[in-house]
Amino acid sequence: MLTAIATAVEEPLTFTEREVPEPGPGEVLVKITACGVCYTDLDVLQGHWPIARFPLVPGHEITGVVAATGPGVSWPEAGTSVGAQILGDSCRHCDYCVRGDQILCPQKRFTGIAMDGGYAEYAVLKAHFVTALPEGLDPVAAAPLMCAGLTAFNGLRQGGITPTSRVAVIGAGGVGALAIRYAVAMGARVAVIGRSNRGEVAAREMGAERFIATQDTDPAEALSAWDGGANLVLNTSPSTTAAAATLTGLAPDGQLVLCGYGPEPLVLPTQPMGLNRLRAMINPSGSPHDARDTLAFSAAHAILPEFTPIGLRDANTALDAMARGHSGKRSVITFG
Repeated sequence: MLTAIATAVEEPLTFTEREVPEPGPGEVLVKITACGVCYTDLDVLQGHWPIARFPLVPGHEITGVVAATGPGVSWPEAGTSVGAQILGDSCRHCDYCVRGDQILCPQKRFTGIAMDGGYAEYAVLKAHFVTALPEGLDPVAAAPLMCAGLTAFNGLRQGGITPTSRVAVIGAGGVGALAIRYAVAMGARVAVIGRSNRGEVAAREMGAERFIATQDTDPAEALSAWDGGANLVLNTSPSTTAAAATLTGLAPDGQLVLCGYGPEPLVLPTQPMGLNRLRAMINPSGSPHDARDTLAFSAAHAILPEFTPIGLRDANTALDAMARGHSGKRSVITFG
């Protein structure tokens, strides 16, 4: 099977033929249909994940079909269409795992970072950490839902979104665009915050009622003028500073949720937080039940990302474009 290998930090992927692996106890062999090219993959290759082990098969936005099951696996059966996310394994017995919060397990392991992922024609995955795809959901378009979609959906949910919420989304890229559409489908009113007006038309087409360009106005002031402020701000940009700049635009009891952030510290003014009971959190992607809910909601509301299909050997080109900030639509590796 054709496989892409990350050999070391700051080195391009190499391509090689490997034998199709066999699943062990508790594992499934998945014939890959598609694998999204995520910014986390780029972060791994740039050395931003110290826990990454090399050599490594990257990729964690995976969809495919179960080709074989290992000993002890009763579900999913061979032939089941499944998706796999960045959370690849956990201890299964700590309090977090038992209550369904495996993403918080101290011993969690990440697919495409500490475990081989989906930049290959086949992958061996833990059976407990794959999710059945809803019937009729396009498996290629669904691949980015396993990370970008999950991150956006669960960020909104952890932020306490309700049908009466005013939600501000910072950034309208891969995660941000899905967050806008999810929030609108949940009944919320949505504002989008971008650096310039370039994305305003697209944001309004996705259902946003307001667009705030930070090059022209202070985002916190603009949000405060929006019926008293946003109940939830979801940052999908790779900037901690952009998130912090919106804090005082939150309404009382408001929540700032960072799905994206940069290396700079998160610095927030304490007095307005104390006076208005404001909260801030950074939310990891999600657990298996969150992935199931994301896929079900996406299927029910026909929410799928825009993407560009590419071949596996085009992965380096896609990653290089991402590194230069010229990636355009999300790239999805497809396997015929």
